Amino acid sequence: MDSKCIDLPNVEVSLFNKATIEQLTQYTPSTHPPRILLLYGSLRERSYSKLLTLEAARLLEALGCEVRIFDPHGLPLPDDAPETHSKVEELRALALWAEGMVWCSPERHGAMTGIMKTQIDWIPLSIGAIRPTQGKTLAVMEVSGGSQSFNAVNQMRVLGRWMRMITVPNQSSVPKAFQEFDDEGRMKPSSLYDRVVDVMEELVKFTLLTRDISPLLVDRYSERKESFEAASKRVGLGSI
Repeated sequence: MDSKCIDLPNVEVSLFNKATIEQLTQYTPSTHPPRILLLYGSLRERSYSKLLTLEAARLLEALGCEVRIFDPHGLPLPDDAPETHSKVEELRALALWAEGMVWCSPERHGAMTGIMKTQIDWIPLSIGAIRPTQGKTLAVMEVSGGSQSFNAVNQMRVLGRWMRMITVPNQSSVPKAFQEFDDEGRMKPSSLYDRVVDVMEELVKFTLLTRDISPLLVDRYSERKESFEAASKRVGLGSI
């Protein structure tokens, strides 16, 4: 069917944009190392989610990334402290800095930990006109004390979508994590470790592919329409 003949009475034609290959390819690629923020979800002295996060950070550095790991110690519960709290400001600054993230949580009572959720809850969808997470990449991982489970990674995927992030298809779930790390805290060689490598490689590829065009990828008709209607109202009020 000829697109020119399609009747779309509910669409504001002037705000309806058809994506083109040229839009997605006519840009100058960034050359700086991908910037990746890693979050983990436990405060234990020997935290397996932290140990797995450290392994991921080493891999990302080897893959050419610049990495930052946020320490959740001292981060208050949401709404239990002002946004000017030093740990909240630190976390939000890192979220703005990052082009991609890794979230790694233990599974506790069949879910991600409250510590993991608290970190995500302190990152807002928007800070003024800036959106700290929208269009950025995300990889999810979990550790558990028993058999392999995917409850935590599945929950984090839902949150990643809610935060309007590009969550990579691959993921890592490490069962019986206490068996997978040596006394020095390094992950032992195994197929589970190989999967972590897979996830980090995939995250880097997706970040390189999308970071320069993420504003285009998350540009929405509904938001363009809302902005246009709000601007029209301001103009109308100004003419009275």
